[in-house]
Amino acid sequence: MKIKQEAQERHVLTIMVDNEAGILAKIAGLFTARGYNIDSLTVADITDGHDVSRITIVTHGPPAIIDQIHAQLERLVPVHKVTDLTEVGPYVERELALIKVSGKGENRVEALRLADVFRAKVVDTTTSSFIFELTGSPDKIDSFVGLMKELGLVEVGRTGIVGMIRGASAA
Repeated sequence: MKIKQEAQERHVLTIMVDNEAGILAKIAGLFTARGYNIDSLTVADITDGHDVSRITIVTHGPPAIIDQIHAQLERLVPVHKVTDLTEVGPYVERELALIKVSGKGENRVEALRLADVFRAKVVDTTTSSFIFELTGSPDKIDSFVGLMKELGLVEVGRTGIVGMIRGASAA
């Protein structure tokens, strides 16, 4: 007997929460306890008084599961608002990456040429390596990293996704 699997959809959720100890653990625990996966997670204080933080979570799941996640997040006491950017309309998402590449000669020249094409910024250099800073969509970063693998990729550090609704309204 085959069980029909629902289509997995990617969703970007922003969650405004009280900036208090343990809230991130509560949210991560909610995902873990129910077997939901977190593909990307970022969190930062967003107010002058340091009393509210914004958490951005990227997850996958069928629509019913995403709705359940949304409802369960809203029930947590320190949560002010949950917004599914994927559902509200056009939004912008970006990620920052640091990419270390080592190489000499032609590989070094090619790494710099590709960095220019991708608008990656050199933030550190030695005679045998570069560290590039690249901001953009996850696909753009994946493409750049893929090209750097052939030229001497050493290490990659990524921040995770941050997203925001386009236009004048707030999430």
